[in-house]
Formats: sequence, C-alpha cells, structure tokens
Amino acid sequence: MRKLRIGILDLVARGPTRAAYARVMHANLASIMPQVLAVWCEEEGHDVRLVCYTGFENLLEELPEDIDLLFVGTFSQTAQLAYAISAMFRDRGVVTCIGGPHARCYPRDSAKYFDYVLGFTDKSILQEVLGECLHQGPVGRRLSAERQPLALPGVRQRWKYIEATLAKSPALKIVPMLGSLGCPYTCSFCIDSEVPFQPLDYEQMRDDLRFLRGKFRRPRVAWHDPNFGVRFDDSLGAIEEAVPPGSIDFIAESSLSLLSEPRLQRMRKNGFKALLPGVESWYDLGNKARTGRSQGLEKVAKVSEHTNTILRYMPYLQVNMVLGLDGDEGAEPFELTKRFVDLCPGAFPGYSLLTAFGRAAPLNLDYQRSGRVLPFPFHFLNNHHAMNVRPLNYEWPEFYDRLIDLTKHTFSKRAIARRLRANREMIPRVMNVVRALSSEGNGRIRYFSKVRELLRSDVAFRAYFEGETTRLPEFFHNRIRKDLGPLWEYLPGGALEHDHYAYLRSQPRVEEPLLQLRIAEG
Repeated sequence: MRKLRIGILDLVARGPTRAAYARVMHANLASIMPQVLAVWCEEEGHDVRLVCYTGFENLLEELPEDIDLLFVGTFSQTAQLAYAISAMFRDRGVVTCIGGPHARCYPRDSAKYFDYVLGFTDKSILQEVLGECLHQGPVGRRLSAERQPLALPGVRQRWKYIEATLAKSPALKIVPMLGSLGCPYTCSFCIDSEVPFQPLDYEQMRDDLRFLRGKFRRPRVAWHDPNFGVRFDDSLGAIEEAVPPGSIDFIAESSLSLLSEPRLQRMRKNGFKALLPGVESWYDLGNKARTGRSQGLEKVAKVSEHTNTILRYMPYLQVNMVLGLDGDEGAEPFELTKRFVDLCPGAFPGYSLLTAFGRAAPLNLDYQRSGRVLPFPFHFLNNHHAMNVRPLNYEWPEFYDRLIDLTKHTFSKRAIARRLRANREMIPRVMNVVRALSSEGNGRIRYFSKVRELLRSDVAFRAYFEGETTRLPEFFHNRIRKDLGPLWEYLPGGALEHDHYAYLRSQPRVEEPLLQLRIAEG
C-alpha cells in the first residue's frame, strides 16, 4: 500500500458564527470518530492532518493542502458545506470520503458528491478505502460494517488530536470519551434505536482517566454514550478504581430511568457535575422517563419531582424534549411543558423539533408513506431551524404560535432569574444565562417569529411548508448562501435538493395479492 497524505475534517459548525455559546462550547463538541480515523490511518503508516471546524476559523485557510485523500465527518446540518468542500477537493484530484450521522441517514445523496460513503466503520472498512483510494464517479461507493466496532482508540491514543482541538476553546475544555455504543431503548425517532448496546473496554476507560489526571489539574470529561450508565455498577466501578473520588468532573447524557437517588449519590461522590436526560414526550416513553403509564399532568408531576431530586445532587441539568410528536394536540403539550419549566426552575429545557433524518429510524418510513416529509435542505436539519415533518394535529401558524409562546416563557427575564437563583455553582449559572441570551434563547425567538410571519404573509413560503411545492423559498436559500460564504461557488448544482423519500423508495416492493374471483356457473 502506498503512503498517503490524508486530511480529516470534523465539521462542528455549518458556517461562521460569533455566538457567545458557540465560542464557549463548539470546540468541546468535536466528534470522536474523526480522531479515531486519524489514529487508525497513522497506524497504517500514512501522514495525517485533522482539522476541527468550529465556526471561528477561516475555513479556507484551515483546510489541509497537498493531500491524496480527504475524510469529512458531518451531521446533516453541515452536509451542504461538506458537499461544497468535497467538490473543491475533487477538482484538485483528491479522493473524498464522507462519514458520520449524515452518511448513515442519507447514503444515496452523499454518494452523488463523495467517492466513498461510510456507514458503520471499523478498521477493516477503513483499510479497504485506504488500499483502493480511487475516484468512484459518477456515484460514490458505499461501505459499511455489519455493526459498530468492538473497540476504539482511547484518549491516550487520540490525545494529540484532542489537545489541538481543545486549544481552540478560550476557557472551558472538555475531553470526549466513550464508555459504550448503541442504546437499549427503542425511541422510534432516534438514530440509535436499532443499534445494539455494547460496552467498551473498562480497562481502557481506567487507563484513559488516569492519563487525563496527568494532563489537567482537574479534568472535565463528557461521555458521548447515547445513554451513560446502562451498566451502571460496571461503569462507576471503573471510575472509582481509576481515580480518587471527585478528582474529575463528568458530564453525561442518560435517562431518568437510570437515575435513582442512590445512584445520584454515587455519581455526585465521583464528580458528576452535569446530566442530560431525555423526557421527550408527556404522553409516551414512560419506560425511559421512569413514569410507567403516566401521561399528561401526572407525568409532569412525576418528572418534576424526579428532576428536582437530581438537582439536589447535580449542579447542572438539561432536560430534553421533542416538540411536534404525533401524540401532541392542542395547547396541552405546550402548557404542560411551561408548567414543568415553572416547577423545575433549576433545569435547562432543551427543545427539539420533530425531524425525520432520512433512514435514521424506522418511524421515518411511516412519515414518508403518509406523505408528510418535506424537502428542507440539510443545512436546516439540526432539530431547531426546520421541522421537516408536517405536524399531524396542528396547522403550521398555530404550531409556531405555540412554539414561540413556549420559548418566550422559557427564556423570559423571570425564568432566567429563577434559573440563576436555583443553580448553585458559577459555571452552570453562567452557561444558562449565556444560552438564554444567545442563539438558543433570544436567537430562536427571533428566528421562529420570522418563520411565523412568513407563514402568514407569503403564499409561496406557506406552500413549501404544506408540501405543495418543492421550490425553496428565498429566505432559506439566502441563509445557506450567507453561511457557506466563499464556498458557495463550489456547491454542486442540485446539491440544495435531495430525494426526501429516498428511504421509502429503497424498500423492497411488496406486490398486492391478486384476488381470484370465481363466477358461479348457471
């Protein structure tokens, strides 16, 4: 195998930004898999340069030069940026490869703009790409392992790439780690709903934690597991064996069902400072929220009590909810969420709009069969800037009226002040205020209000939301052009559109059985 010059690009941001929250957090949102690829490529004997784009760099100056192969890791919101970068590099004769959630969700579309499209990627899949490394036009080659890798390079092996990325963060520096892959829950809208849960090596976890203690006075670690603590005793036992209690600060995404009070006590003792559990719905997913069959106001009461219990042990808590699910109807879901905000002033509510990411989850087939999926460009598919599923029980203006009302309630001066008083430690207090006053609070109120105004005043804009036309409104077109900046000129023709029913069209066709009618004689 010839020695390759390889560039790896981790796209955290979809374009330039100056948002305060982005300045603090974007470098801490780097993905693990691009760093893993970098280690594996070096182990195969190749020269590697990894770039994490946070939105504060001059991307054209940051992009690696004089390379043979470019890997791009991307979520869907950065896909149009990735397509433009791929076109630019392919014009230079560079072979390009895309991986990450977007490649898994939209493999057919990705194959139009990259030479290789990677699903689950283990070392054997990577070796196949490195060994071949050829242009694949007009359609890229799709490769995927049968399952997630059984092992990944740890922090010690990835350190030089982690260190270079964290250098971009002005103050807060959080190291990404993984204790497991996949998820035991089956939330119908989630990309991990059909990925089997598997723990990673606990000895490597212990080694990585000891290693970090030699790099920072008090390290901060964010677990990237979809649900941390599924094997709670094993995970906490590994932490306890590796480092003194409370010597590392931990952040984890988990579920309320895993967070009993005895476990919270143990987590606090071992340095857990922030948790991000998902409630998702006031009507469904009671097994994940530890509320059984409770729904509506009864579920709000149980979740609120549990949330406030968690806040007695955790300085920072973000509770995640999905808005626009098919079980939602009328004012009640939004009013229940407002009540939760009032009952739990210390928790930061994370709202996501229902989004069907291609083939991410089986439920998306149902949305496509019912003709409810909209062709929003990938640039807006980040759970906030576009809801690409027409709501079942709302007209669009009503939905945005209720969304704006909820967002204003959540980020009102009164709510911000109550959240500030309820949080005990300085970093959580500052983070919550920054999030409320930055793009996540006031920024979304302005954006949602503009969308609602256009839904009421612009016939063509409303027709796009109703699925009556696929002609992209200028409002969205102009935002993409602004965010891509000088890379706009490299965006291939047609790259703003995609087949939003590709998942359904890829399914085997089921022939309807022919009915045999026998006509009686006589």
